[in-house]
Amino acid sequence: MRYRLLGTTQVLRDDGSAVPVGGARLRALLTVLALRPGRTVPAALLVDEVWGDEPPADASGALQALVGRLRRAVGAGVIDSAEGGYRLAATADDIDLFRFERFTADGVRALADGNPAKAADLLEDALALWQGPALADLPDRTAEAARWDARRLDASRTRLAALLALGRAGTALPELTALGDAHPFDEPLQVLKLRALRDTGRAAE
Repeated sequence: MRYRLLGTTQVLRDDGSAVPVGGARLRALLTVLALRPGRTVPAALLVDEVWGDEPPADASGALQALVGRLRRAVGAGVIDSAEGGYRLAATADDIDLFRFERFTADGVRALADGNPAKAADLLEDALALWQGPALADLPDRTAEAARWDARRLDASRTRLAALLALGRAGTALPELTALGDAHPFDEPLQVLKLRALRDTGRAAE
């Protein structure tokens, strides 16, 4: 199975079809587990992440019931019980968020190695994984999501630099303009925009 966290939390079968995971708390539980694939997540952390400041009176029982519902939705073998917590039987490559991270790192490395075409392809694949706001189903997502949003901007910036290196300033300029307007104090982005304007013969703008 594969898991999407870059947007509404989803579970996908090997054939690409979606496994229904209904309920905000169920998706929140899956999100917390998928952020740590193959690792035991302590029960106390799961309760804190899923219920926040309003934990149920019987937190342990409520968590067990929620895990039971998740197992019925995605399959009993997907969620392992471990000492003190639970574990998602998955690898980092099963999670879109970590594939995004890997593709981005490979793209950055390709650009540094002088291969902008490979970099642009890898970074385009990385950015295509985003289906909406990161960790959309995590109740207290602000800080963690902000980190992933920053990485998304880094990936976009590097992809646009690769396009400029390929002589595709005309393709890059509209996106650079939109991103530059959204992030007016991002100096590297503004520098890329100026390069694109120069390369398209519009330096006076």
